This record gives sequence, C-alpha cells and structure tokens, in this order.
Amino acid sequence: MDRYNRHIILSEVGQTGQAKLFQAKVLVVGAGGLGCPVLQYLAAAGVGTIGIIDFDVVEESNLQRQILFGTSSLGKSKAEAAKSRLQDLNDTIIINTYAEMLTFQNAIDLFNQYDIIVDGTDNFETRYLINDASVITGKPEVFGAIYKFQGQVSVFNYHHGPTYRCAFPNKPKQDAVPNCSEIGVLGVLPGIIGTMQANEVLKIILGIGSVLSGKLYCYDALSNQSITLSIKKNDVEIQNVLLGKNNFEKQLFGTYCESSFEVSIKDILNKEDVQFIDVRELNEQPKVEDFCIMQIPLSELEKHLDKLNADRKIAIFCQSGIRSKQAVSILKQYNIHNCFSIKEGAFEINRYIKGSQKHITNE
Repeated sequence: MDRYNRHIILSEVGQTGQAKLFQAKVLVVGAGGLGCPVLQYLAAAGVGTIGIIDFDVVEESNLQRQILFGTSSLGKSKAEAAKSRLQDLNDTIIINTYAEMLTFQNAIDLFNQYDIIVDGTDNFETRYLINDASVITGKPEVFGAIYKFQGQVSVFNYHHGPTYRCAFPNKPKQDAVPNCSEIGVLGVLPGIIGTMQANEVLKIILGIGSVLSGKLYCYDALSNQSITLSIKKNDVEIQNVLLGKNNFEKQLFGTYCESSFEVSIKDILNKEDVQFIDVRELNEQPKVEDFCIMQIPLSELEKHLDKLNADRKIAIFCQSGIRSKQAVSILKQYNIHNCFSIKEGAFEINRYIKGSQKHITNE
C-alpha cells in the first residue's frame, strides 16, 4: 500500500488497477536509450513480470543517455545490468533477462510469454521483425524511435489495429538511415520518448485514456512542438504477414536482412590474406587493439583507392557496421568485389580479440 499509494489514490487506478499492473507481463526489446526509461518506470509502477532482451554490453558512450547504467556497469551485459538496478528499485516483481539477439528463431516463443511488447530498438531489421512477430502472436506493440532531436511514439497491433508495416510499408534501403552511434542524439530525448512509451504501456494495462493506436506522435525537442499523424490500417500488409507465418524465416530475412558481403570478426581474425580498413574518423574511439590496420575515413575512401590491396580480401569496420557497409557499396561501384563489412563494431571487435587472445598483422 505504501509503495503504490500514489497510484491507489487515483480513482482511475485504485487497488483494482494496481492489481492489473501486478498481473501484467511486458517484454522490452532493447535496454538502450529508450529501453532504460521504459524499464525504470514500468518497474517502479509495479508491472509484475518484465522481460528484457538485449545481446549488447554497456559501453562508456552509453552513459550519456542510458540511465540505468553507471561506471560500474561497463563491460557487463545490458540485460543483466538493467535487472540489477531494477531489482534494487523494486524487489517485489519478476524480471526475466535474455542476453541474446532477437531473431526469427526465438521471437514467436518469446512474445507468446508476454502481454505487451515494447520496441526500444534502433534498426529497421529488428523493427520489422518485432512487428511481424507481434502480428502473428496477436500482441500489442508499443513503438518508439529517436533521431538527433526528434522522436516518435505509436502503439501498433492494438486490438488488431494498424501495424508498423501499415505506417512504414516500404523498407528503407539497407544502411540508408544512420542510428545514434552514427549521427548522434540529444541525451535527454530517449528519456522523453521512452517515458511516453511507458505511459502507453500503463494505459493499455489499466484500460484508461486514449491509446496511440492508429496515431504516430512526433516530437521535436528543439522547438518543443509536436504533431500527431493518422495511420490507416492496411489489411493487405497485415495479411501478407499472416500468410507468411509458416515461412517466417524467409519472409523476414530472405531478402532484406541477410547481407552477402558481411563477415564476422571470428571468421577472419587470423587470416593472412585479409587487409583491415577502419573507415571511422581518425579521432573516434575505441582504437582496435592488436590490429595493424589502415585508417581511411569513409568520406576519404574514394580518394585513396590506390591504398587498397587488390590481391587480398578487404575487411572493413566502423563503430557499429553502418559505415562499413556503405564503404563496401562504394568499392563495388569501382569493381572492387573482394571486400566485406565486419558485422561487429570496434567495441565488439576489441572484446573478441581479448577473449580469443589472438593477434593478427596487416603488413
């Protein structure tokens, strides 16, 4: 009664509403800038079972906006670090963690265990995956997105209403839209948008207010202005998802997410016939350890084609994998086809090298 007193004295919530919150099960996909405020407020509100799925670890650059983490969290699993903080905030609820990537292989089973899905991700591949798995399992999806100083919030598939594909039926070209690690974001913005996502979750559970179904709320932090756009339900898009239920893997990954020019660092780490290129800006951190690499910023790549060794495979990396894919596309335009983008960013490359204790040279 003391912990939830301010809820219970609200006539719209009361003890009945608080009991609904305790019985609810919410899965948050991504424990980053958006996921952190969502998780913090859902835990504080007394949502009885919270799932956290995130395969990433805490980096120093996260601390500018991911408010569940501190210096002591660096290098730890985001899912586990978030759980530790949330358990201290509220030890009366259940918190399940999944330190893994959301894929077509685990999405359906995972979503079936929860009532509401919260999208706190930052890439289109996973957003379409979350949408399709939500439609197939019949779960409402609370969506949030941020870009520099702007944010969006919506609720998809609520009572079989409009979905993410209804709002965004045309997938952008791969790597066409940079994420926060590439373009930056105002630190307070994910807190604003993530808190609004948490608000939508609470409204859905409690059955109060007007849920943002069929609406896309757009917020500008610089002007403090907002606009709400209408989303029309597209039955064809929804049916396409449902008809592809038995071909889930191919539908999601067959033509969009798979990349024939991507490799993993573990597959090429000790190969002698590989030339490694870092296309980040020269001052970007962290520097990759134990690598003898060539640094060519993406903006300068076309000016330095003569530095590339045509007799070797060219493995390109950046901070998160977006610019490296763009670099590969540029090189292929110059008929340089022996090039690949390393899936992992600089931080993950460092982690793998330390774990494997291997060294390579690039002479």
